[in-house]
Amino acid sequence: MTALLIVMFALMLAGVPVALSIGVSGAAFLLFFESVPVAAIAQRMVVGVDSFTLLAIPLFVLAGTLMARGDITPKIMRLASLLVGRLHGGLACVLVVSCMLFGAISGSGIADVAAIGSIVVPMMREQKYSMPFTASLLGCAGSLGTIIPPSIVMVVLGVTMGVSIGRLFLAGIVPGLLLGAGLMVGSWFVARRENYPRGSRLRAPEVWAALREAVLPMGAPLIIVVGFRGGVFTATETGAVAALYALLLAAFVYRKISLRDFLDVCYETALTSASVLLIIAAASLFGWILALEEVPRRVAEGVLSATEGLANPYWTVLLLFNLMLLVLGTFMESIAIVIITVPVFMPMMTRLGVDPIHLGVMIAVNLAIGANSPPLGVDLMTACKIADVPYASSFRYIFPFLGIMTLVLLAVIFFPSLSTWVPNAMMGGR
Repeated sequence: MTALLIVMFALMLAGVPVALSIGVSGAAFLLFFESVPVAAIAQRMVVGVDSFTLLAIPLFVLAGTLMARGDITPKIMRLASLLVGRLHGGLACVLVVSCMLFGAISGSGIADVAAIGSIVVPMMREQKYSMPFTASLLGCAGSLGTIIPPSIVMVVLGVTMGVSIGRLFLAGIVPGLLLGAGLMVGSWFVARRENYPRGSRLRAPEVWAALREAVLPMGAPLIIVVGFRGGVFTATETGAVAALYALLLAAFVYRKISLRDFLDVCYETALTSASVLLIIAAASLFGWILALEEVPRRVAEGVLSATEGLANPYWTVLLLFNLMLLVLGTFMESIAIVIITVPVFMPMMTRLGVDPIHLGVMIAVNLAIGANSPPLGVDLMTACKIADVPYASSFRYIFPFLGIMTLVLLAVIFFPSLSTWVPNAMMGGR
């Protein structure tokens, strides 16, 4: 087992794609140490993605891509400007709110960064905002797409943990809002210190125009929440309805997408979805190895015995688990972290009495922090490319923003009701 982990991490550090690093190391371990037939390895990987629920991933990716291509993003930004544009450093706050609103459509942090960044970064450059500051804020705000429903990471968490994806979606609302508010407060302090301008005051006709334009785009997250609340749709069905709604808006209401454009969107969706599902397939093989070696049972027994003498092992284990996720997030991809760690630690969390919905939200917030933590930080890297600044130049600003996100993570850890109140209120339960 140690050899497996060494090979896997060595491949990752060498720059080999995550899916290949996990898949190759897992296959090599089974062939050389367990004498498993090659066909069984392939079958195990297929089984890992043979899930109706996972169909929600390409559907939400399709919905988000259609919204991005259908001239929806500027309408969302005008709504955000109406809400917070008059604050000091208003454009920075508009960036955060825009990412929150678009995250409620796309379900992906990187998609959020790309869609909002392509519009707001030139505007912030024109108003003399520091580009390293802009990149840092864009990366952190974009990662809210990992938490605010619908979230592709939440879909993977629900499948891996065997819990309701609908409840996980709803559980991300309050932590997502807290993270957004924290990032806005942080950007406001920076704006005051560096004397960034306020946004211009909107006149009454502009206010009504912004509200009218935003009504239809914001129908997508409404469909998601109402669908789950009423028990009308499953996660997969909600993805299908959201994708159809996005297509109707982009192709027939705003007339921004032709048949040729739609084929390009489908191609882009297929590439994005395939990369995610390949990671899931490879990680499923890895999880099978963990089960064969009884790693989850050994880890649970080892951790619980090590904390047995403590006054309250519950909080100690939770803090150690989150610390481990923070470290892994600095060099591993989010979905790979979920599928590798959750099967190992889920039995131990169950024995401790941790609410699985609370656990899922903790993991999602952790992954949002990891997506902006050097040296990997995929959301931060994407934001730096869009802002055209060196990756290292963002470090001056990124660490204060990560500090704010970590404070929210601690609040989520110690106050489980922040995660569980909305799903319990809307879908029943304790």
